[in-house]
Amino acid sequence: MFVSRNLLFTLLFGIAITGCTKKSNPIFNVTPTGETKPVVSIHGEDAADDPAIWYNEDNPKESLILATNKKAGLHVYNLEGQEMQFIKVGNVNNVDLRYNFPLSENSTIVLVGASNRSNNSITLFRLDPNADKIVDTIGQPIKSSVDEVYGFCLYNNKKTNKFYAFVNGKNGQIEQWNLKGHADTTFTAELVRTLQLNSQPEGMVADDELGYLYVGEEEIGIWKFSASELENNYKEFVVMSDSLNPNITYDIEGLALYYAPKGKGYLIASSQGNNSYALFNRNGKNKYVSSFHVSNSDLYDGSEETDGLDVINLNLGNQYKSGLLVVQDGMNYEKDTLSTQNFKLVSWNDIVNTSGKGIIQAPNYNNWIK
Repeated sequence: MFVSRNLLFTLLFGIAITGCTKKSNPIFNVTPTGETKPVVSIHGEDAADDPAIWYNEDNPKESLILATNKKAGLHVYNLEGQEMQFIKVGNVNNVDLRYNFPLSENSTIVLVGASNRSNNSITLFRLDPNADKIVDTIGQPIKSSVDEVYGFCLYNNKKTNKFYAFVNGKNGQIEQWNLKGHADTTFTAELVRTLQLNSQPEGMVADDELGYLYVGEEEIGIWKFSASELENNYKEFVVMSDSLNPNITYDIEGLALYYAPKGKGYLIASSQGNNSYALFNRNGKNKYVSSFHVSNSDLYDGSEETDGLDVINLNLGNQYKSGLLVVQDGMNYEKDTLSTQNFKLVSWNDIVNTSGKGIIQAPNYNNWIK
């Protein structure tokens, strides 16, 4: 029997979709082990956005959560969710940090950066490990040319020890800036590469060990670039981060990496359309692993419409001995009443125990922060 090329394509495409659908696994549920105080905002206003976790190597239980308020500034919380500091620095949208940034020849700092929509720039800060707080901004804001800054992340190339900032905007443009410290404790930023997507991205994360940049194009999926400034615009689509996977529903928002030895671990993405979080293998072709919801517990409500998230694999003590996931909650309820937004804390150990999928733990692996 003769089958036209168009009909054959349709049949094969239909089989491919069906095959992908059958392979999807049920979305499992975890519950929060804590939450932060709500951000300062007008009741019901979309204000909280993106967190970053700082690991206190001397006293892990005193580690901190940095979290953006895109209407006001940057919040700093402890692991009990209490606010330790608030910096009124503008409408900061995404935040990230890196350890051991060489601000001068004999001085390294914990570098914190954020996309700042008040002046369409990147704002950089210094975190003081001895004071457990952000002590000041450093240098002048880095003026961006993208159409309204949104997503942001930092990158430390472990082979060259160069540090970079990535920022993206509404028009799909992504800038890569090389950051250099100098003897007088100032720094310079040089635009070294520009990438382009067809529609609006936001969430970004860079893998310091494997040298990749992941970008969430909100209504399309997740793209994987080389993080090297020497590479061109070639990109790969992360396996199963599209509509062929019924467990992932757009928008794609926050991205984060759970590190483990030998390139193992996970890329985690917020699937905002169905209030879930997708796990992909960190190595190889980033094969899709599973998805989970953060659901209500007796003490805390779950999370919905998550924008940003962050995860850390290190032992923070108490309930976070295998690591911690922090997710923005777009609809925060206090005693069944809608409140201002906040951030939910989830034990990685709970994700491991609930998944039933052999999710790994790496609580002692810290090469990525050295």
